[in-house]
Amino acid sequence: MAIERGIRNNGTAGAPRTVADARPQVLPATEGWQQKLDEEGRPLLQFASPKRGKPPVHWADLDLEGRVAAVRERGLPAFRAKQLSTHYFTHYTADPAAMTDLPAAGRDELVAELLPPLLTEVRRLTTDNGDTIKFLWKLHDGALVESVLMRYPGRITLCVSSQAGCGMNCPFCATGQAGLTRNMSAAEIVDQVVAANRVLAEGGLGGRKKGDETPDRVGNIVFMGMGEPLANYARLMSAVRTMVAPQPDGLGMSARNITVSTVGLVPAIRKLADEKVPVTFALSLHAPDDTLRNELIPVNSRWKVDEALDAAREYFDKTGRRVSIEYALIKDMNDHAWRADLLAQKLLERGRGWVHVNPIPLNPTPGSIWTASDRDVQNEFVRRLNDAGIPTTLRDTRGKEIDGACGQLAAADA
Repeated sequence: MAIERGIRNNGTAGAPRTVADARPQVLPATEGWQQKLDEEGRPLLQFASPKRGKPPVHWADLDLEGRVAAVRERGLPAFRAKQLSTHYFTHYTADPAAMTDLPAAGRDELVAELLPPLLTEVRRLTTDNGDTIKFLWKLHDGALVESVLMRYPGRITLCVSSQAGCGMNCPFCATGQAGLTRNMSAAEIVDQVVAANRVLAEGGLGGRKKGDETPDRVGNIVFMGMGEPLANYARLMSAVRTMVAPQPDGLGMSARNITVSTVGLVPAIRKLADEKVPVTFALSLHAPDDTLRNELIPVNSRWKVDEALDAAREYFDKTGRRVSIEYALIKDMNDHAWRADLLAQKLLERGRGWVHVNPIPLNPTPGSIWTASDRDVQNEFVRRLNDAGIPTTLRDTRGKEIDGACGQLAAADA
C-alpha cells in the first residue's frame, strides 16, 4: 500500500499514513509579512496592553452609582442620570439636540463631558444584497478597529472588537499581523453596539423585510472581531454587564445571545465560568493536534489542546451552557478526515451533549495557502463529526466582497 510522509493522528510529524488520507499537508506560513518572534525564536505573544493615552471616561464606563455621582457633581439631581441613560441606551443617541428633557442651559457641555465621542466612522462597506455592513472606526488616539453588522432570518448580529490589534500572533489572521495596539475600554466596546443600533434605526441593512418580525436592533453579539477578548478580561466583562443590564440602565440584551470567543486562554476561561453571566462560550480550536496547533495558534505553546478542551468542558459543567468549537477549514492544512476523527474522539472523551462544532470555510484567497477547503472536503469533515454523534453545523460566512475577515480594512487603512 502506498504511503507518504506527513502528520498522523497521533500528532507527530513525519509519521506514515495510507493513500486513503494522502492529500498534502500544508503547514502554516506567513505570506507578505514577517511574524514577530520572541528572544527564543518563538511567535511573540502579547498579553499586556501597551501603555497609550486612555480614552475619555464615558457614561458606559460607569456603574449606576457612578452615573448618579457624575450628574450630582455637576449640580444636577439624580434623576438626570436615568434620562441620560435612556437617551444613550434606549434611543441610541449622544446628540444633545435630541435631549429636550434636559435643561437647555449647560446641556451641550453636560453631554460633551459624559458622552464624549469614542468612535469616528472612517469607512462603511455594504454587501450587494444589503444584509451585511462592515464599519471601520477610528478611536481617540488614531487606533483602528472594525465591527460587522449582519441580518439573518429572525435575528440581527453584530461582530464586535475588544482590542485594537491582537497579541496572539496567529499567522492566518489579518488582525494579528500588526500586533496589539491597546485594549479597548468598556465604553468603546459598548459604543459599537449603540452605533449599530443607531444605523438600524436610520434604516440600515435595508430595514425589515416583509413578514420579518425581528426588532430593528442588535439582538446577538459575537466577540469575534479584532482582538482576544479574554486578554482584555475586566473591560470585556464590564461591557457585557452593560449589554445585559435592563434598559435604560443598559442595552437590555440576553446574555445567552452574547458569544465570547477565545483562542484558549485557559485561566481566563475558568474565571469566565465563575462569573454567573451565562454567555455562550466559543473556543477557536482550528486543529485537534498539538503539532499543528502550536504553529497555527501560537498560544497553544502555553495551554495545549487537551487543557483548552478540559477548561471548555468545565465551562459547560459550571454554567450548563453548551460550548461552541470554532474550526476554520483551511485547504490541505487542517481539513483532513483523520483530524475530524481525532476532534470527535477528543470531544467524546469528555462526554456527550456539552459541545457543538462550527466549521467555518476560510474566505478564499487565490494563490495563497490560506484558502477555503474544497466543498467535498468540507462536507466530509462535517459528516464524520455528525456521524460520531457530535452536533456540527457548517457556518454561514458573510462579507467576502467587503473584506469581511477581521483586520482586513484596518490593515488597508493603517
